[in-house]
Amino acid sequence: MAAKRVWLAGLCLVLTVVFLGLGVWQVQRLQWKLALISQVETRAHAAPVPTPAPDNRVGSEQAYQAVRAKGVFDHGAETLVQAVTAIGPGYWVVTPLRTDRGFTVLVNRGFVSSDRSATRDWSRPDGAQSVTGLLRLTEPRGGFLRANDPAGDRWRSRDVAAIADRRGVEGPVAPYFIDAAAGTAGAWPRGGLTVIRFTNHHLVYALTWFGLAGLGIFGAWRLRRDRLKPSDGDAG
Repeated sequence: MAAKRVWLAGLCLVLTVVFLGLGVWQVQRLQWKLALISQVETRAHAAPVPTPAPDNRVGSEQAYQAVRAKGVFDHGAETLVQAVTAIGPGYWVVTPLRTDRGFTVLVNRGFVSSDRSATRDWSRPDGAQSVTGLLRLTEPRGGFLRANDPAGDRWRSRDVAAIADRRGVEGPVAPYFIDAAAGTAGAWPRGGLTVIRFTNHHLVYALTWFGLAGLGIFGAWRLRRDRLKPSDGDAG
């Protein structure tokens, strides 16, 4: 019996070390996530910079960067992408912008409600336009637990390459899209609805692991105390 208690106490101590390591790792992840959120907030609220050229590498370090672009919209190639926003279900209106720099960038001009999408009743500005908004990375894996259906022209995510191919957009196409900033109040499409959200449960995870480590220490102490306690056979 004593040997079994020693073995169990050792196991508790080993698990305690493991749980402490996992807790420390989650604290490190928490610090990383907070820094990431701060960086994204800084990029999103900075002064807009020119959009990167299509041949430039665009990665997560540029996501949500405030950008600007000038060009002419190709409204004949606009695409509706399913969306659910704070003002209800509907669609994003994604329109190619032929920039004055010789390439095309897809612009999410904003949201339209489901009933309005049936009549396509929204503004379509002509001529040279200046667009400001947030740089967003392409979304090639679909959304709403369903993949895009380019052949059927049904879109659940803003997959830049697939949309550009389906619409026959010619010339260089930027590998990202722009979420347009809010436009005139009450106008459709409604821009400025980008939600910057990052899941951040690392503190909860860290507390859970540290709690389990505490239980491991308590278990080892309890087993050691019971091992040192005189048994009934030792009395008298």
